[in-house]
Amino acid sequence: MSRLTPRGREIVLAARALVEESGPAALTMRALADHLGIKAPSLYKHFPDKAAVEAEVIALGLLETAEALEAAEERFARSAPFVPEPGAAVDEPRTLLAALARAYRADALAHPHVYLLATERPLPRHALPEGLEARAAMPLMRACDYDVDRARAVWAFAHGMVSLEIHGRFPDDADLAATWRAGVRTLER
Repeated sequence: MSRLTPRGREIVLAARALVEESGPAALTMRALADHLGIKAPSLYKHFPDKAAVEAEVIALGLLETAEALEAAEERFARSAPFVPEPGAAVDEPRTLLAALARAYRADALAHPHVYLLATERPLPRHALPEGLEARAAMPLMRACDYDVDRARAVWAFAHGMVSLEIHGRFPDDADLAATWRAGVRTLER
């Protein structure tokens, strides 16, 4: 967002608030203008169209995801090696991949509507800040020893789980934490 003017940043933050409150469909130029207390044509001084505003909201969400994954990677690197007691069952995987999966899930569930805006249609790569997508992917790439196919498989699992969870597709009695652990263990093999 540093590439935006102060007023442009204000507009993007208001757009994000609309998306967070009511979902991606609620973001219209008219609703955004009303939220800001201005007339809709004023928005076009800063953004050519709604797609440009959405791209900035997506970029903000992707930046936050990158920061969450980087923080999880840093916390994992600083933590002492996990050594289970002999004969103890280890319920939670203590790996970088598990730490990243937990961070990804927490970030997506904290901002479900922004997550859906960013992931349920083609990514507007041409409108994103250069290097942002790569930055968001890099913690996972490192955890997967730079194996791009494995990293994509892990991301597909995490994205599918989060999307299903956001859309309420699991039964009420589903133990999603256990499902995440099982998925991570499977992908670590």
